Amino acid sequence: MIVSVIGSEEAGADSLRLAEEVGRALGRRGITVACGGGGGIMEAACRGARSSGGHTIGILPGHNAGETPPNAWVEFPIFTGLGAARNSIVVLAADAVIAIDGAYGTLSEIAFALIHKKPIVGIHTWEFSYAEHEADHILRAEDAPDAVEMVVQLVEALPPAGR
Repeated sequence: MIVSVIGSEEAGADSLRLAEEVGRALGRRGITVACGGGGGIMEAACRGARSSGGHTIGILPGHNAGETPPNAWVEFPIFTGLGAARNSIVVLAADAVIAIDGAYGTLSEIAFALIHKKPIVGIHTWEFSYAEHEADHILRAEDAPDAVEMVVQLVEALPPAGR
């Protein structure tokens, strides 16, 4: 299973701690962490995953490490040359998404997850609702163990073709 962890590069200490806990919990369960490969939430999630023996994929916006170096805990960097358009790949490469904190890049990844019907769990992240688009498509978790358990259950509930 692959879970993308998305969130801001400019996150506060509490969000970074939470992202590291999420990464650690995913790694312990043998779940690969995918992310945008940069700092902040992405780096913290990768650090947590690697500290528990997990694997990490960084889907980076530049063409090479000289242009956009991956964080130190990315095990498998993928350089796309796509800039922010790589946000769709961050989502589509995974079975599910956990959103922590986040700015506009995170919002775009949330939108891609909703468009492509990827299970998504949020912790202290964007909340929105308008017209016929209800905010309940993002399941809310209170902490790292809750988020990881929710995302695992969501993926396991998908039909085999949906995984």
